[in-house]
Amino acid sequence: MEEIEDEIPVISKSEIKRQMTALQKLGEELIALPKSKLNKLDLPENLRDAIDDAKRITAHGALSRQKQYIGRLMRIIDAQPIAEQLEKWRNHHSDENVVFHQMEQWRTSLINDDNSVTLFIADFPDVDVQQLRTLIRNARKEASLLQPPKSSRALFKLIRGIIETAHPELAAVDEEEPEDE
Repeated sequence: MEEIEDEIPVISKSEIKRQMTALQKLGEELIALPKSKLNKLDLPENLRDAIDDAKRITAHGALSRQKQYIGRLMRIIDAQPIAEQLEKWRNHHSDENVVFHQMEQWRTSLINDDNSVTLFIADFPDVDVQQLRTLIRNARKEASLLQPPKSSRALFKLIRGIIETAHPELAAVDEEEPEDE
C-alpha cells in the first residue's frame, strides 16, 4: 500500500468542542457590546439579528439556547476578523489605563515634589507655567486644609490636556456612543 503524503489532520472531539466553546464565548462578547461597537463590525445580517434578539431575551433557558445558536452561526463565518477587532478594543482600553495612570503619577509628583515641576516643564515646554504653578500651590493648600480637591482635579485636567496635545496617539478616545433603543 502507498502512504498518502497529504493526510488530512485529525482533530479530536475535545479540540472541536474547545473551538466551538471559544466561538460561543466570542458570541457572548458580541452580545455584551453596545450597539455603537456592533455597528462598527462587519457582521452577517443573520448573526446581527441573532445578537439583537439575545439582547432582548430575559429568560435564562432561552438566552442559553440563543447563545448556542450564535455559536453555531459563528462556526459558518470567518470569526478571526471579529476576534481581532475585539482584541484591539480590549488593548486600546488597557493602553488608555496606562496613560491615565501616568497622568495621575504626574499630578501626584507635581503636588509632592518641587523638582517634578522642572521635569514636567522640560518634557512639555508648551505648558502655561504660571497656571501650572498656581494649580500646584492651590492643590497643596487644599490638601493641608483638608478641603475638597478642586485644584487637584483642575491640575489633572491641565496635565491631561497637555499630554493629549503633545501626544495625540495617547489621547483617550471615547468610542462609546449612547445607545438608543
